[in-house]
Parts: sequence; structure tokens; C-alpha cells
Amino acid sequence: MPATKKDTKAKKTPVKFTVDCSSPANDGIFDTAQFEKFLHDRIKVAGRTGNLGESITITRAGNGSVTLTAVPSVAFSKRYIKYLTKKFLKKQQLRDWVRVISTSKGAYELRYFNIAETDNAEDADEE
Repeated sequence: MPATKKDTKAKKTPVKFTVDCSSPANDGIFDTAQFEKFLHDRIKVAGRTGNLGESITITRAGNGSVTLTAVPSVAFSKRYIKYLTKKFLKKQQLRDWVRVISTSKGAYELRYFNIAETDNAEDADEE
């Protein structure tokens, strides 16, 4: 009788994404509670919205950041978070002033466009 092999697969850890909204939230133009509700209403799981269940959890921290945790069995990408964040900014009419930047492998940050640099560059070109 041949020896049986045990499956020695490593447990997959949950995927964690963070969106740091502290800069616009501290200025009072960005509401993290609305953003959290927007994500809760719009994230699709298995092709359906409002189907989060236990597979995806959305938490809001006191420092103005929103964290999404997805179980490994759900296909969930970082790019999808950026898409939904940009959609929320457009809905709130903040897309012209705030941009979404990747700061690390699992994190995004909302930053203001640096308008002062572009104004100075245009002034130098005119002279």
C-alpha cells in the first residue's frame, strides 16, 4: 500500500487594502463615512453589488483612512479600489483637486494636485 501524501498547502492570508484619506478629510472636504457607505454599496462580489457578506469587510479608522479586507477565495484587486475611489471623487466633484496615488503594495493615498508648480512653470514659459 503506497504512503498517502498530506496536502501541505499554506494558508492564504486575507488581502488588505488601505485608502488614506486623511489630507482631504482633515480639511473638511472629504467625508470618510460617505466614502465607506459608497464602497459598501458599490463593491461587487460574484458580479452582484450588495453581496459582501463575510467575504469583504470595510472598516474606517479615526485617522481618516478606510481599510478593506478580503478573504483569499474572492477575486479582489487593488485597481478596483482605485476605480471606485476615483468614481466617488467624481461624484463629489473633487476629481479636479484630489488624485489617488499608490504609496505601497496594498495602500492608496488621496493627495491634492500640486497646482502651484504648474502655475510657476506656465509663468516661466510665457516670459
